[in-house]
Amino acid sequence: MTSTIPVVETERLILREHRLGDFEALHTVWTHPSVYEFITGKPSTRELSWGRLLKYAGLWALNGYGFWAVEEKATGRYIGDLGFANFLRDIEPPFGDTPEMGWVLAPDIHGKGYASEALAAAAAWGDGFFKQDYARCIISPENTASVRVAEKTGFKRIDEIQYTGEKVLLLERKFRH
Repeated sequence: MTSTIPVVETERLILREHRLGDFEALHTVWTHPSVYEFITGKPSTRELSWGRLLKYAGLWALNGYGFWAVEEKATGRYIGDLGFANFLRDIEPPFGDTPEMGWVLAPDIHGKGYASEALAAAAAWGDGFFKQDYARCIISPENTASVRVAEKTGFKRIDEIQYTGEKVLLLERKFRH
């Protein structure tokens, strides 16, 4: 399946396709402790960051949905990634065809409300796109900022589970068809 990647705009942000020119900024984001501490626990290598960029592009081509690059309108600067995926996680309960939302934003823009703004726009896009009843996300219980953003967007905690040997919160948001 191939897909045209939609552009979603908010007052301050543009959610757009990833570009080759995003690589260095993406890699910088994924090497910052406040980004990786609750996700992988270690900084990304250039190789892993490159794989992440390729994965983001491939999600749209193969699934018809995926992650957007988040661009700050005022500066044109890449500031993170956000969207939906099917990562085929080895997780219980299995996600099946339920889309998973995820987001990562550059640490220097934390606290500006960008995550809430971008997540609300992506969720609204998902409301009109997905036929499934809900999306899920997993978040480290210690990542209270991301938990707050998820809850503001309508995600509800449904369980605490194990993923890769770590406790994570499993949250779910009903799509508004």
